[in-house]
Amino acid sequence: MKNAIIWGIVIGVLSGVWMFVMHGSGISPTDEKVATLEYFSFLIPALGLFIGIYSYRKNDCKGQMGFLEALIQSFKILIAGGIVTVFATILYFSYAHVSMSNVMEASSGRIFGALLVGVLLAFAVSLLFHNKANKVD
Repeated sequence: MKNAIIWGIVIGVLSGVWMFVMHGSGISPTDEKVATLEYFSFLIPALGLFIGIYSYRKNDCKGQMGFLEALIQSFKILIAGGIVTVFATILYFSYAHVSMSNVMEASSGRIFGALLVGVLLAFAVSLLFHNKANKVD
């Protein structure tokens, strides 16, 4: 669980920093169109999951990890990252003076997209790093 919390915090903090960087470049989460620069935000959870699962397999599992074990650890990392990101988002909204109703209306598609990307990344990283075959007879 320690690994999941550490990498979740890393993902959450980097996501919070990304929001402030986007705000500094003039891009707002309440815009109707998605800016091209916003698409690069998927790299934060992708790299966090990649390094986090690699570290988990190497240090906690002694090099052997099954798919389900990797998937569960991926979801733990994403949940921890999501919690930290929510706090960073609250800080961002108070800093940027954006009302919550505007954000929920304009960015519900972005929130669903982030959820979908997280699930797909969890499956991809789990497939990439599992190396213990579990036979079902």
